[in-house]
Amino acid sequence: MNTLRSNASERAGTSTGGPAAPNAAGNAASAANAAANTPVYGLVGGSAWLRHAKRAADIAMAGSFFLFFGWAYALVWLGVLVSSGGPAIYMQPRYGKDGKVFKFYKFRSMVAESDAVLARHLRENEAARREWAVYQKLQNDPRITRFGAILRKYSIDEFPQFWNVLKGDMSMVGPRPCMFTQKDLYGDYWGHYCAVRPGITGLWQISGRNEISYRRRAAMDAEYVARLSLWGDLVILLKTFGVVTGARGSR
Repeated sequence: MNTLRSNASERAGTSTGGPAAPNAAGNAASAANAAANTPVYGLVGGSAWLRHAKRAADIAMAGSFFLFFGWAYALVWLGVLVSSGGPAIYMQPRYGKDGKVFKFYKFRSMVAESDAVLARHLRENEAARREWAVYQKLQNDPRITRFGAILRKYSIDEFPQFWNVLKGDMSMVGPRPCMFTQKDLYGDYWGHYCAVRPGITGLWQISGRNEISYRRRAAMDAEYVARLSLWGDLVILLKTFGVVTGARGSR
């Protein structure tokens, strides 16, 4: 069984394998408190009925998006082309359900050769390296274009992922798609990630987004998978609208 550590442990960067405290009684009390506040999550992917119902809801919502907001999709596409040239769609391999690789879509919000720009920036900036190590995001990312910053602030760059949902690569709700370089950051929670399709939104999105460490984000994915339900998905979707419109935690 995998465990989800308490918020206090996550913020302090502690783990069960840390150095021993000098006071044995204090150790015992701390262990008892940790045990009381540490939920245990098993690998749960949902029943067959739940998986089918979730997939049906995904298709209905993604299809409705293109039916009613296809015009907005086209305008954003043109905006990317006009502001920074082509291609308008950014594609990258990501891990999906069962660890299978799929082609992940986003509206392009970064400059050309963004990987080289990031590598150079991290090499020359120690504070940026520390920020990237914790969050896998940067508050001041040199790769992002002016138009791209607007798209990312309101998560408009995620629109092409509705195609991923229709194709069956992703779900409306689930863990955010994992890059190849991020797999090891999941640690013991990798099995939870692979149990469901990655999502356009999820617990991480409504709980602080880029203000949350990647370690905490992986634990949230484990919690989501263990408690998977259609009602839970609906709650996350409704809360996502408030987070996105308020641009909270965006980078």
